[in-house]
Amino acid sequence: MVKSTKVLNMLSVKNISKSFIQRGLVLDNLCLDVNEGDSVAIMGPSGSGKTTLLNIIGLLDKPESGIITFRGTSIASFTDDESAVYRNENIGFVFQDHLLLPHLTVSENISLPLLASKNTPEELSSKISRIKILMERTGIYDLRDKYPFRISGGEAQRVALVRALANNPSIVLADEPTGSLDAKNAAVLGELLLEINREFGITIILATHSAELANKISKKYRLEDGRLTDS
Repeated sequence: MVKSTKVLNMLSVKNISKSFIQRGLVLDNLCLDVNEGDSVAIMGPSGSGKTTLLNIIGLLDKPESGIITFRGTSIASFTDDESAVYRNENIGFVFQDHLLLPHLTVSENISLPLLASKNTPEELSSKISRIKILMERTGIYDLRDKYPFRISGGEAQRVALVRALANNPSIVLADEPTGSLDAKNAAVLGELLLEINREFGITIILATHSAELANKISKKYRLEDGRLTDS
């Protein structure tokens, strides 16, 4: 519905504000422009609104005011159905907790996003082939028939990353993707995100407390007092 040819200014967030009863104003006329193929790190203290911003970009939440455009299309006022199509076609999510379904195998968890998308047989075949390549690249192909409780936390996060890439999204939104991992696995996942960005041209927007990870990202911002500043 919103996908088209490549554009430079892919995502534009203009003057969005969001408040919560318990927390007050979290985002205050915040602006952000993201070009195709960018890698963007958003840092800031806990409660600063990093997750809220990612949820608004992914249309899991709506701002109270402001404009969001994706590839030139205004999306902030999308209906629930339109938002679902936008997410399925364009957005991959990676969260701090992998959120794998325990009763499904690794392969079945990764393939879940395909069930929510309308694919021609050719598109489905292409995506399945690409998933296999990504599983091999991330070192989880041999785990494909295992259940989540039989793999490590680092492996589970790699599964979550490949699941986020299953529908060939334009943007991956990663919310503290290394927050639950030890230093070694955090470094591995960080490098995988950067490889995905470089080799597949997928835009990465991540929220992180990790200065080490943020320093590897091409654009760094700090979210504080509801607004973004260069970091």
